[in-house]
Amino acid sequence: MSFQSTENYIVSDELALAVNAAMTLQKPLLLKGEPGTGKTRLAEELAQSLGAELIQWHIKSTTKAQHGLYEYDAVSRLRDSQLGSDKVHDIANYIKPGKLWQAFTAQQRPVLLIDEIDKADIEFPNDLLHELDRMSFYVHETGQQVSAAQRPIVLITSNNEKELPDAFLRRCFFHYIRFPDADILRQIVAVHFPQIRQQLLSTALDVFFELRELPGLKKKPSTSELLDWLKLLLAEQIPAEVLQQKQQQGGLMPMFGALLKNEQDVQLVEKLAFLAKRQGR
Repeated sequence: MSFQSTENYIVSDELALAVNAAMTLQKPLLLKGEPGTGKTRLAEELAQSLGAELIQWHIKSTTKAQHGLYEYDAVSRLRDSQLGSDKVHDIANYIKPGKLWQAFTAQQRPVLLIDEIDKADIEFPNDLLHELDRMSFYVHETGQQVSAAQRPIVLITSNNEKELPDAFLRRCFFHYIRFPDADILRQIVAVHFPQIRQQLLSTALDVFFELRELPGLKKKPSTSELLDWLKLLLAEQIPAEVLQQKQQQGGLMPMFGALLKNEQDVQLVEKLAFLAKRQGR
């Protein structure tokens, strides 16, 4: 099995190499990178290219490692016992398999996405070490041993909100997704908007990269936000000349709400434009 760019999804050579290396080593692939660089989308495209099932485990601040194994619904069992249900005699009726259980018992080798692992408690990654190493776990309530028929392809994403433990990092193949350069972005845009005029695209990319390089910007616009912005420019039929004129004047671009996501950044762009005009007098 190997992974590479498709007609619907563009990846860098370095990212494709990292995916294939992790699959060869049969280790989890730990992906870091700023939001909007396609970490979650990668898992979707990888599963589709391999014809595999995608099992997604979206991590929250309250998520525990146990949730990925199974959960015992003691409340439902108590309620059924009060109602006289025959289900209470088999505790297995109240064991709810988690995402790791689903991945371990899948008929064909699946892709397991553990998304935004850094949102959970600091102990969460360490609590997963044994299960990810052994690819098995024990269900204490039923005495059942759940083992993987085949090792799933595991992708783990992180936005660097918390440092991950060294013991966990040693068990992963790591790759940091760099922000795409202009050439890669052109390929990505061509997938979504094959009929876009090159003059408009060139001007929009110039504006986009200038915005990302502004000092003091709280949230840099991402690839997904660039695509949203281009979609609006095309829908409103805004020509490249309008963007060029606005670029020379400074200030906010048409449909700027697709690129700037908080009032501090909007105020920063307006302030820089005001200062530039004042110095130009």
